[in-house]
Amino acid sequence: MINKKLLPKNNKPNIYNSYDKNTNDTIQKLFIKFDEKNFFFQPTKIGYPVLWIKKKIILDVTSFLKNMSKPYSMLYDLHGVDERSRVFKKHIPNSDFSVFYHLLSIERNCDIILKVPLLNHDLKIPTITNLFKNANWYERETYEMFGIFFENHPNLTNILMPRNWKGHPLRKDYPARATELHPYYLTKEKEISEMEALSFKPEKWGMKKSKKNSDFMFLNFGPNHPSSHGAFRIILQLDGEKIVDCVPDIGYHHRGAEKMAERQTWHSYIPYTDRIEYLGGCVNEMPYILAVEKLANIVVPERVKVIRIMLSELFRINSHLLYISTFIQDIGAMSPVFFAFTDRQKIYNLIEFITGARMHPAWFRIGGVAQDLPKGWDKLLKIIIDWIPNRLKKYVDISLKNSILISRSKGIATYSKEEALSWGVTGAGLRATGINFDIRKYRPYSGYENFEFEIPIGNNISDSYSRVMLKVEEIYQSISILKQCLNNMPEGDFKANHPLTTPPIKDNVLNHIESMITHFLQVSWGPVLKNNESFQMIEATKGINSYYLISDGGTMSYRTRIRTPSFPHLQQIPSVISGSLISDLVVYLGSIDFVMSDVDR
Repeated sequence: MINKKLLPKNNKPNIYNSYDKNTNDTIQKLFIKFDEKNFFFQPTKIGYPVLWIKKKIILDVTSFLKNMSKPYSMLYDLHGVDERSRVFKKHIPNSDFSVFYHLLSIERNCDIILKVPLLNHDLKIPTITNLFKNANWYERETYEMFGIFFENHPNLTNILMPRNWKGHPLRKDYPARATELHPYYLTKEKEISEMEALSFKPEKWGMKKSKKNSDFMFLNFGPNHPSSHGAFRIILQLDGEKIVDCVPDIGYHHRGAEKMAERQTWHSYIPYTDRIEYLGGCVNEMPYILAVEKLANIVVPERVKVIRIMLSELFRINSHLLYISTFIQDIGAMSPVFFAFTDRQKIYNLIEFITGARMHPAWFRIGGVAQDLPKGWDKLLKIIIDWIPNRLKKYVDISLKNSILISRSKGIATYSKEEALSWGVTGAGLRATGINFDIRKYRPYSGYENFEFEIPIGNNISDSYSRVMLKVEEIYQSISILKQCLNNMPEGDFKANHPLTTPPIKDNVLNHIESMITHFLQVSWGPVLKNNESFQMIEATKGINSYYLISDGGTMSYRTRIRTPSFPHLQQIPSVISGSLISDLVVYLGSIDFVMSDVDR
């Protein structure tokens, strides 16, 4: 039972009125199995039940959820929160820190979030790596960012920060700006220490130096190799050309995006979202904006919804084109990359015409978009709709049907649906295993439920070739969505007439002094959002992306958790590629579709 001193009083909401039948069934089974007294329900705007439990039953509860009928087979996310500075604690148990576990059920199409309260003198909690493979990296990141120890974790070391880093960056008492730190001086001692931390010692990475009759060779693949697709290092343990084992080494691109969210206003953080996955542009703005609008109780006009979808699908096509062409390049063909940049330029012409920017428009706004569509947008969109399908056919006919490419990629780097779920794989990698799960269809947002399009899926096994071919089909579906945007663009405003729309509608600002004052305050200080928590996931270019926001009643986020698809996708690499050749690794990396900013944040 949770210690009564940890719980606020009068926690008696009717949980079952808030959720669908599948979710209510889960809650009921949990209460029967573990006794309702062991759970504390936190009301939020997340859309899924948030249940606080004591850490001593976390293994039993997660195991039960994973093995029940219609199981919660994916650990979607795991991270922490520093609760010490929260002003509004009425609806949460007494805690200094907390760890949350976001579990997802494909069969039920519903989620559940478990939270465990921790006190300063006892920051220890059991690892769940024996239940969910992908918990490994999530627990390591939570350890380094908050100083929370996961007992019996196989390798509890820093993952994004250097191994000798001091302090826990996401704690509230850790400065958010370099100007708040003491000046840094690189002394000889520090230089030696840093170089020592970078040196490679196989034992520290869980590798053996030799087998019975020969030594293994160890090879650094990256962080500057062109086929590592960014500042990404993989340490390979080789027996000749065969990969015996490997260890992905990430963090070279870490920028503290979640920490930055705690120092920026709700409005001024929008430009940062574009750069989380720098090829996705407005796609990355969508989950953040929708989560903020949930906190603000803003319902946007239909025109805004369709404009947002149109921009998102344009960026989806652009990202997929780069992915497909660089995949082909990794296998050995150069020409498609140049074709792709020609095609992507046409899309960027339209994006620039609408938003004034290209890769990072920062164009979505709380309550709408920055401006209405300019005259002539429809003509440029029609050019793209007519152009892309014919060009896409050339990629397939010239390169993707090439016998050499097929032999290099078909049956390479395979995994099943069970493996995909256990590693937290989403997007085309998951759908290639035959699982039909696209957030736009199964949890529609921003009006996707009003569009007709198909979800391409594979047949039981995900391999390098099937993953790339699904992305080709997804482009055709995006073109179908864009046609519907072109033919059915609603009339109406491009911003909601709501007090928290930021910036406010221009006509109101120019004609009413109250609106002008509001404009100044919301743009400079930021809009004030009531204390609550919200969450939004979307189908991004590389898989499921989401924002989990906590407001403490201020102008800035108390906690922003950004769950990106590329992070778990890279964690899966050793289990897929061990036993293969180095040349297969190059093909596999090209088929994942990742960028390191999406991994490291």
